[in-house]
Amino acid sequence: MKAELPRSCPMEGLLRLITGQWTIYILWVLAEHGDRRFGAIKRLVPGISTRMLTERLRMLEHAGVVWREQAMTIPPAVTYGLTDRGLELRGVLDTLGGIARRWDAEGAFADAE
Repeated sequence: MKAELPRSCPMEGLLRLITGQWTIYILWVLAEHGDRRFGAIKRLVPGISTRMLTERLRMLEHAGVVWREQAMTIPPAVTYGLTDRGLELRGVLDTLGGIARRWDAEGAFADAE
């Protein structure tokens, strides 16, 4: 008889999704600034490449965390925002942000750079 593998912790999938490079920053931008067009998100996330932003937004859209709307204009106007699922993360992001600010003020990240 083959032994069944234990089910992974449900949080593992969520953490894998949101801890990808730039992902938390993108979610924070959408949570703080509301629905934004692609170019505006890119400006609000300094240092991110167009390719990486596109990849992360597609991943978050596929997971149902962000929605995407494309207006049939020339050039196309693409807007992104948080879905109800994405909005559920708002409280978690706010809590983590508060902890990060407090730890930063205490010098916890001084040696990490």
